Amino acid sequence: MDSSERVENWLGRLQANGYRRTGSRQAVVEVLASSQRVLSPVDVYHAARTHHPGLGLVTVYRTLEKLEELGLLQRVHQTSGCQGVIAALAGHQHLLICQVCGLVEYFGGDLDKIDALTAEVEKQSGYCIQEHWLQLFGVCTDCQKTS
Repeated sequence: MDSSERVENWLGRLQANGYRRTGSRQAVVEVLASSQRVLSPVDVYHAARTHHPGLGLVTVYRTLEKLEELGLLQRVHQTSGCQGVIAALAGHQHLLICQVCGLVEYFGGDLDKIDALTAEVEKQSGYCIQEHWLQLFGVCTDCQKTS
């Protein structure tokens, strides 16, 4: 799905869940749907205001919250402690995140090893693990070239 299809899909989903289609909300959705980088709420606010100057920060937070509830955004925990978001893809995804530019790439890898690790942690801890997030942080190839 390209970003214009994603924008229409997300706006339709928001509308189906009681949110009006406003210029402010559309600006927020367009920024999020087209980004391949981790964005903080303030990043979204600044980028969306270039298209819709009347946008308020409260609208950004409310839209992010609803998009996450609908499973359209994935929260990203950053080493800086600030939470960011990225468009969620279908199914369970693991992330590679560039600590310089914020680029996000998805990876699969040998999921049997992750399942084995999860089983071992369950065995040792007594926990029944129901969910996990795997986010790896590093420096992308483009940023390596420029440093």
